[in-house]
Amino acid sequence: MALNGVSLEVKEGDFVAIMGPSGCGKSTLLNILGLLDNPDEGRYWLDGEEVGAMKERQRTRLRKGRIGFVFQSFNLIDELTVEENVDLQLKYLDVPKAERRERVEEILRRVNMSHRAKHYPQQLSGGQQQRVAIARAVVGRPKLILADEPTGNLDSRNGREVMELLTALNAEGTTIVMVTHSQRDASHANRIVYLYDGQEVANVDGLL
Repeated sequence: MALNGVSLEVKEGDFVAIMGPSGCGKSTLLNILGLLDNPDEGRYWLDGEEVGAMKERQRTRLRKGRIGFVFQSFNLIDELTVEENVDLQLKYLDVPKAERRERVEEILRRVNMSHRAKHYPQQLSGGQQQRVAIARAVVGRPKLILADEPTGNLDSRNGREVMELLTALNAEGTTIVMVTHSQRDASHANRIVYLYDGQEVANVDGLL
């Protein structure tokens, strides 16, 4: 879905929920924010740098260590253990081995998954897999997390735990932009942006 005239400012430390019906452009917007796609026109400024016309290699370099992604489908690698899935992100960032081990242990404690460090994704519940996915997204200490329906495949209890974790990360200063269909999940944000047919139709304060 193409976007049309969307003007969005996300400040450091914001928690923004993007809502709207299926096909309204939410995922397109998230892909542009995550430097996965370039806008056909218009501009995108990230940390004061105009990035909308960058080539793929430049976008990849800029994403590295600055943007973390959390997906509805978890996107964990089945052949790797929990700790290996999380460690892979730090390898990508060229973090030294000793520091990688410390940071993986720290973040797994944070998401209450230390006891599952040696398990494989298929041995975990959906909620546990999503907590590992969040650990992988934040272990590199990005300034921005982009979450695409992070509770979409979870029951209400696991979904609530995931949202509490994202809210805690935001309270510590991490900027979060989340696509969701859930008004309950959106209530954790400090701002809600509504899209319809590729256009921004409302931009309101969150419920909290």
